[in-house]
This record gives sequence, structure tokens and C-alpha cells, in this order.
Amino acid sequence: MSIEDVQMLFKFIGGLGMFLYGMNAMADGLQKSAGHKMQQLLGALTSNRLMGVLLGTGITAIIQSSSATTVMVVGFVNAGIINLGQAVGIIMGANIGTTVTSWIVSMSEWGEMLKPEFFAPALVGVGALFSLFSKSGKKKQIGEILVGFGVLFIGLNFMSASITPYRNAPIFGQAFSVLGRNPLLGILAGLVVTGIIQSSSASVGILQTLALNGIVNWKSAIFITLGQNIGTCVTALLSSVGANKTAKRAAVIHLLFNVIGAVIFGCIMFVVFQLNPVFASSQISSVEISIFHTIFNVSNTILLFPFAGFLVKASGIFVREDKKEKQLDPDGEMKRHLDERILETPSFAIENVNHEVVNMGRAALENFDLAAGALLGNDRAEVKQVEQMEQKIDDYEKILTDYLIKINNQSLNEEQHLLVKNLFYTVSDFERVSDHCENLSELAAEKADRNIIFSKEAENEMKEMLKAVRSSLEHAIKARASSDMSEVRAVVQSEENVDNLEEELRERHIERLSAQTCKPENGVIFLDALSNLERISDHAHNIAGYVRDEM
Repeated sequence: MSIEDVQMLFKFIGGLGMFLYGMNAMADGLQKSAGHKMQQLLGALTSNRLMGVLLGTGITAIIQSSSATTVMVVGFVNAGIINLGQAVGIIMGANIGTTVTSWIVSMSEWGEMLKPEFFAPALVGVGALFSLFSKSGKKKQIGEILVGFGVLFIGLNFMSASITPYRNAPIFGQAFSVLGRNPLLGILAGLVVTGIIQSSSASVGILQTLALNGIVNWKSAIFITLGQNIGTCVTALLSSVGANKTAKRAAVIHLLFNVIGAVIFGCIMFVVFQLNPVFASSQISSVEISIFHTIFNVSNTILLFPFAGFLVKASGIFVREDKKEKQLDPDGEMKRHLDERILETPSFAIENVNHEVVNMGRAALENFDLAAGALLGNDRAEVKQVEQMEQKIDDYEKILTDYLIKINNQSLNEEQHLLVKNLFYTVSDFERVSDHCENLSELAAEKADRNIIFSKEAENEMKEMLKAVRSSLEHAIKARASSDMSEVRAVVQSEENVDNLEEELRERHIERLSAQTCKPENGVIFLDALSNLERISDHAHNIAGYVRDEM
């Protein structure tokens, strides 16, 4: 191998690297721009499979990877967010969405002005200016998309240029001739290459680069493309290792869908090529690969869409479900819900963790009710329950904080960064609420041990304070769950009420102590309880404030 050959090999590897990097950068920019819309897409998940197909197509068009979409679907199924019926539609749509990349790659054949070498440098230049000098988050995201788009095309141009000197080399003609004569070998080649680089978009892009240089025939290209569609399942299958049985079935459904499609289209095209050998051996263009890739995925979806239920049942043959489903403890359940595969799309991960933060808030509210019961009723059993719930909430804090750190390390836009930061604070506030509940339970234990009974007047005042604080905390949880401004206003109103009430009740109690109608030891517990309740309301106010800042 001469120095020129080594140089061309490095140029091809560098071009492939730029192509993959550009595709990833463009997808990150698109995902940041989509931001809130991606979260709305999750809300569109229903039992309507057609909606699932559209959703899968849209997500894959944005994140530029059917593998990533399917991995995310495995995560959704594992987390219990969607069922297998909903997963089938998204998987089918993901295969359609992945055709977008092949059309981008084939743009160079659409016309002289669309050739990569013509506009790619300008895209990188303009995108870099936007990214480096713009203060607007939106413009920075546009810059990121433009840079990714430009680098993708420059990488494609590098790959094409490195192959051009060898376009007449006999090795290419012989290799594609062998692959064309043996359909199974062609499918295997596409499968292996895609499995190795973990991206059907990239492997189709490499095939299109070869086609741009006129060295790929129809027969070999078709079978390689079919193999590439099967190879993209490798990522999801690997991702499903360690997931529950239902999630494994989602990965198997993806494999079955592509294998059945490849078998059907492989047989049809084999017959077509046998009847027309001249067509089979003729050169295929990059655009024609895009056309076939699109026809295959759209037709396969239309063909198998009515048999989605069959695919779900067939997956059960390959992955048998346990008759006795293992019950998870609350911590294990939360960890399952916060599946790391969902991090592939930060918007969905944020929506999911927000839901779990709300669940943590509900646990804190439950702890508040237990503490209130213990304080008013001198109930030792409820004191013990508060301690157990406090431990559970401490565990929740650790799990949620770890997951939020992982989300924060993803590619986020400014709005998402703010939301993740506020969720960090919210988790901390809910944990502090539970700490104050534990303080209340300790006061209840002391009250029970010393057989302290509040006077009727003091008990009614305490009930009034507990009711006001509970209202504040409940509205804060609803505000976090729904981002409803009316709930935020309700928290502000409740907080003002609590502050005024705390001041008023403290003065009344001091008057009772001065008049010696209340024992000093009773008074200390009463006043300490008021302080803790007022602090709980403060934390509820903090939580509502974070929601207000996001609007």
C-alpha cells in the first residue's frame, strides 16, 4: 500500500467521522429547538397506533437516528410509560423517519447548487458566527444546526473524494458483483456494517457515497440496504439487555418488523432482477437508493400495520414472560421509571423525572398527614410511620438527584437547563418538608411520652394551622404537576395566610403562657410545632416560585 493509498484511507475515515459528528450535532440542535414540542409529543401517546407511527417518524426525523428512537422506546416500555401496542407504532414510524438522512445525503445529485462543496463551507461559517457571537439561545441553536449540516456534507465530500481515484479499480466491481449474485451475502454485509457502526443512517450514507462515484449496481445496493435495515436493530437488542421482559419484547418487535420486511422485499426484488438482468447490473444513483429506502420503509409499515397485534404476540414466543411478575419496592419502581435509555431524548427524560418529582411531593404530603395525626392524637404508631416515610423520601432524593445530574449532562437548551435546575431545588424542598414532618413527629413523641394534652383552644388553633399549611403544600404539588398559574397564585395566598396565622397564634399562645392558663412545657411544643409548620409553607412557596419562573 502506497503513501497515497494510506492518505486516502485516512481521508475516508476522517470524512466518516465528520459525517457522524455533523449528523449528531445537527440532531442536537434540532432537539434543542424542538424542546417543549418534544415534551408535547409524549402527551400524544395514546392507544392509537397511527398516532404512534406519526410520533415515531417525527422523533426520528428530529434526532436523526431510528436506533436512538427504538432504544428510547425500549426505555419507555421498561419504565412502564407505554405498552407494547403503543411501541409497535412508534417503531414502525422510526423506520420511516430514518429515510430523512438518506435524502439529505442524496442532495448533491439534485442540482449543482446543492452539491456539498458549493454551500457546506458557507453553512459552517454562518453557523459558527451564530453559535459564537449570538446572545439569543434560539439563534445559537440555529447555528448548531447549520454547523452540523455543513460538517455532515463536508464529511460526505471527503468520503467521496477518497473513493474517486479507485472508482475504476476491479476490486469494487468484483465485490459488488459477488454481493449482487448472492442476496444473503449482500444482506449480511449491510447487517454487519450497520451493527458495527451502530447507525443505519451512516451505513446507508456510506453506500450512497459509493453510488455517487458510480461503483454500485442495483442488485447489490438493494440487498445491502435490506441488511442495513436489519442491522439497525442491533442497538435496540443490546440496549434491552438488563431490561424487563416487556422491554425485551419491544426490541424483538423491531427485529421482526425489519426481518419480515426484508424477506418480503428481498424475494420480490430477487424475482425482478432475475427477469431483468440488465437492470440488475446497471449502476444505481444516490437518489435512487433514497427512493428505494423510502419505498421499502413506507410500504413495509403499510403492509404490516394491520398485523401489529400479531407482531406483539410473536414477540411473546421469543421472549416468554414470567407468570409471576416480580414486585419491586418503591425505590426499585422509581429507578425503573427513570430509565437511562430515555436520556437519548432529554425532553422526554425531563418530562418523566418531573412526574417522579411530583410523586415525591405526594409522598411528602402523605408524611405531613401522618405527622399531623401523630401531633394531634399522641399516636406513637404514626410517629414510627413518619420515620419510615422520611427514609423513603431521603432515598427518593438521592435517586432523583442522580438522574437529574445525568439529564443536566445532556445537550439542553436554556429553557430545559432552567427546568432541570428548578427540579433540583424542588427535590431539595420536598426533602426539607419531610424533615420538618419528622421534627413534628418528634414533638408528637415527646408530647405522648410526657402525656401532654393541648387545651381545646390550642388544639383548634393547631388544626387551623395544619389545614392552612396542608393547603399550601397541596397547591404547590399541583403547580409542579400542571404548571398552572392559578395553582401558583393559590400557594402565594396560602403562604400569606400561614404567615399571618403563625404570628397571630404565637401571640395568643404567649398570652396564655403569661396568664398561666397553659403550662410552659406545653407551650414549647406548641411554638416549635408552629415554627416547623411555617417552614413547610415556606418550602411550598419556593416550589411554586420555581414554576412561576418557568412561565
